[in-house]
Amino acid sequence: MRYNCALTVDCVLFDGNAVVLIRRSNPPFEGRLALPGGFVEEDETAEAACIRETREETGLVIRNLRLVGVYSKPGRDPRGRSVSVAFLAEADLNNLSAGSDAAEAMVAANWREASLAFDHRQIITDALKLKPM
Repeated sequence: MRYNCALTVDCVLFDGNAVVLIRRSNPPFEGRLALPGGFVEEDETAEAACIRETREETGLVIRNLRLVGVYSKPGRDPRGRSVSVAFLAEADLNNLSAGSDAAEAMVAANWREASLAFDHRQIITDALKLKPM
């Protein structure tokens, strides 16, 4: 039996009802908005990958990670089978800046109308249910 599945992470950071998004500079979904995140490396936990990827893409140091959910629908990533562990976190957004494979990093109030990559609209919607009012 052969298994072939990538493990990824996504991070949701709210500022009121707005959310931190990056503009992807690489395929797939090049130019589209997405949550910060990426692949989990062999020697790290999902939590550590979320912290690393968010810092690489946004310059933000995140804290207080809370599990939003696991997203595993086949076809969610056109590159191949991937399962994402999504976290809700907090950060000081004053240090927000694009880095790594992000062409831009922003706090987007209009995320509901934006064309988001992958299944990130669903992840944000699910994270909203966990967000303190």
